Amino acid sequence: MTLPEPGIGLLGSVGSRPVLGLVAPERENALLLGIIEAVSNGPEVEPMAAAVARLITDATTTDVCFVHVLDDTERSLTLAGATPPFDRQVGRIRLPFGSGVTGWVASHHEPAVIVEHKESDPRYLPIPALRGTEFTSMASVPMATEPAGLVGVLNVHTVARRVFTDRDLRLLLVIGRLVAGALHQARMHRQLAARERAHERFTEQVIAAQETERRRLAADIHDGISQRLVSLSYHLDAVGQVLRDAPADAAEQLTLARELVDLTLDEARVAIAGLRPPVLDDLGLAGGLASLARTAPQLEVSLDLADQRLPEHVEIALYRIAQECLQNIAKHAHASTAWVRFAVQGCTARLEVTDDGVGFEVGADIDTGADAVADTSSGYGMRSMAERAELVGGELTVISQPGAGTTIVATVSIN
Repeated sequence: MTLPEPGIGLLGSVGSRPVLGLVAPERENALLLGIIEAVSNGPEVEPMAAAVARLITDATTTDVCFVHVLDDTERSLTLAGATPPFDRQVGRIRLPFGSGVTGWVASHHEPAVIVEHKESDPRYLPIPALRGTEFTSMASVPMATEPAGLVGVLNVHTVARRVFTDRDLRLLLVIGRLVAGALHQARMHRQLAARERAHERFTEQVIAAQETERRRLAADIHDGISQRLVSLSYHLDAVGQVLRDAPADAAEQLTLARELVDLTLDEARVAIAGLRPPVLDDLGLAGGLASLARTAPQLEVSLDLADQRLPEHVEIALYRIAQECLQNIAKHAHASTAWVRFAVQGCTARLEVTDDGVGFEVGADIDTGADAVADTSSGYGMRSMAERAELVGGELTVISQPGAGTTIVATVSIN
């Protein structure tokens, strides 16, 4: 570590009171050991910032210390550590760059000192929760390190009027540099942990969506194809019994068996399309949506479709959402007309499905809405569509009122 001046310690004393800038070696060593201990106690940002705040007030004989750390957006600062009683505000105070003295220091990468009359300084922004009016003087310095750049801002305040010298600021800057690297690593650790949690949630959603799809297909095959094959076997058994004695009855049984074979083939094709809609490979999403509209003969479906190809996984997701929409309309909406619109504007794909049915009461958000209509959409509907949109980085919006129909909009960002 580079000391502010050769032969001068980090802290000193005038009379019996320790003062910033000049201090005995044992106090300097105690401060260094305290900082090392604080940054070595684990990768969590808040405990580290709290320990540093306590050390700084002790070392600088100031009354309070606030440690503001760059948040994950890198456009604002969050209070990550403070001396009591302000430690209760940790995580609650956020300051954009340029806002208040702290934001000014972050924007300019320069220290700031206010000796008195803070309210007259145009940079000062009162924060009632931090009770700034109770403190007269303050010093604010950036916490930065060469590899990471700005990591945060360090503020100290005193109740009594105090003139912070250049030597005082150099000390605060040294402390800031000492802890900046550790705080940067803690931020990186927090971001990595957040990404891992998001990845875990994403994996859970994928598995849940796959299992829901498998259950739906299993139910379709059990209720349709399997039952028809059982009936077909009964008819063939009957043909074997009456073929010689009653040829006319045998012919009737064979006709029924042929009809069952045709129905079973149709349902098998539907099940195959449920696993992977081949129409997307041949005609793209616009053709797939037009094909879906023809599978709802009980509805008059109006189409407005952009003939534009999207990444495969996005096309499948939007196709499935439209498929679920039309199925829900046919089963539950009591609608006569549906409108399907697909458009691409810039880097956003938008699918909109509207009906003139009975509608329903949508909750405050999509999750509430999904719960509210779970019973009327076979338990799979809204939640499944929202999950499909989320899995491709999009979102689902539900607009509905009782008696006023329903509109479902899926938007997905595309590159």
